[in-house]
Amino acid sequence: MSDFTYDEFSYFHENMNEWNIEPFVPNVRRFFVTVDGLRQLSGLRWGNGDPEVTLLHGGAQNAHTYDTVALALSRHSLIALDLPGHGHSDPSIYPASAIASHALDVARALEQLITPPRPLVGMSLGGLTALLVAHDRPDLVSALVLIDITPGVNADKARHITDFVNGPTSFEDFDALLDRTKQHNPTRSESSLRRGILHNALRRADGSWVWRHQQHGKSDLEAPAAGDLWEKLSELSMPVTLVRATGTGSVVDDEDEAEFVRRLPNATIVHVADSGHSVQGDQPLVLAALLEHHALGVV
Repeated sequence: MSDFTYDEFSYFHENMNEWNIEPFVPNVRRFFVTVDGLRQLSGLRWGNGDPEVTLLHGGAQNAHTYDTVALALSRHSLIALDLPGHGHSDPSIYPASAIASHALDVARALEQLITPPRPLVGMSLGGLTALLVAHDRPDLVSALVLIDITPGVNADKARHITDFVNGPTSFEDFDALLDRTKQHNPTRSESSLRRGILHNALRRADGSWVWRHQQHGKSDLEAPAAGDLWEKLSELSMPVTLVRATGTGSVVDDEDEAEFVRRLPNATIVHVADSGHSVQGDQPLVLAALLEHHALGVV
């Protein structure tokens, strides 16, 4: 890949072909918004007009993880944000897991990007961040959708994911990075994995590759306390939906779901079969339909 030039908007035809979406030219552009007077968050804005919903990705991912979902929702305008230190966003001074800090940054971004309140969707790390935004800034959030995450997910349940994320910090070439990714995602097509890597990794001048979320190094600062997330979940007043993957790789178990319902009896629980943790990658069309109904209110 010596002559490789990255164009983040040149791969949508692959998404559409893989998921049998009628080909069209998507209306999408990258944006940047300042969140603390200095640092910027970035993201993708799909469609024209006021965004109807905001999507937050999981740890070690980026806004492009929702590309197929956004393509399937082309009649709606939406935003997919890069969390701090991910994608094209500036890093936080805190570790990548600092959801309280991330929530503050996301809230500051939403103040500038949407006409509130609007639905907020978050997967994994982005889901816990979205939960805090919904709790601390209910004026911004009309409905909350959590994708395969609850406050009960711990290090043991997510071990298969963190082992992959915390692997090598550099790869000699693209093929080495692709091989490792294929081992972690044996059910995904090679084309989808290649595309995901191109969105989520950078090639250095010496030809080696590094994940975007690892390019900034690690912070040794103690993250701000997020508080009791189960308690904060129970205090939410807006509609809440848990989208739980039921295939291999999900991090949510029956105990988590039972506690979720106990804490929030009016919550909606939806199971997605044949999907691992990243529902947006494994079953994007199913997720798009669920978001139309549970976030966008389409009957």
